[in-house]
Order: sequence, then C-alpha cells, then structure tokens
Amino acid sequence: MVTAMLARVTIPAKNTPGVPVPVRIIILHPMETGYRFDTNGRTIAKNVIHTLTCTFHGEQIFRAEMGSGVAANPSVEFYFVADKSGELVFDWADDVGQRGRHRAMLNVSA
Repeated sequence: MVTAMLARVTIPAKNTPGVPVPVRIIILHPMETGYRFDTNGRTIAKNVIHTLTCTFHGEQIFRAEMGSGVAANPSVEFYFVADKSGELVFDWADDVGQRGRHRAMLNVSA
C-alpha cells in the first residue's frame, strides 16, 4: 500500500539533452534507529526507509539501500543524463511496510 509520506523533489525547470541533470529528493520520515527511548523508557522500534528507487520512462535510473545511519527526513541527490522529457517516479519503503511514491516531470529541450 502506498501511503501519504510527503516528499519534495527539486530538479531544474529546463534541461538540455545529454547534460547531467541534478535530482534531489527529501522525504519526511522520522528514520527511527531503534536506539532511542520514549518518555516511559521503552525502546522506540526501528523504522527507517530501507529502499529508494527512481524510474524514468519505466527504467530504473537510481536505487539506494539505506539504513539506520541516515538522519531523519533523508535528503538524497543524484545525477543522470536524459535525452527527452518524461516523468520521474520515486518509490520508497520503510521497515513497517509503509510505501511512498512521488512523481515529478522532467523537461528536456535543446
């Protein structure tokens, strides 16, 4: 099930074919390590985003395997080369089975 985890994607408004495009995504997520305690002294269960992928025209262009060393609200940046416009689709999953999805349009023109 895809839930309403919020994300913000930043990409340039205009991109040139064959030139690397910087893509940045920030996902709002607590990224609990399993080492913190609540106000009653009980351990807060580990819950981190473990997988983040990005596809473009149905092809996976980026994949990250994350762990408990990643801070809350993880920010990930990568570059890729596009020759045409299309939709970037970001998918992620955390330790408790929640999944998120965000879509962003990439405009490429000469």
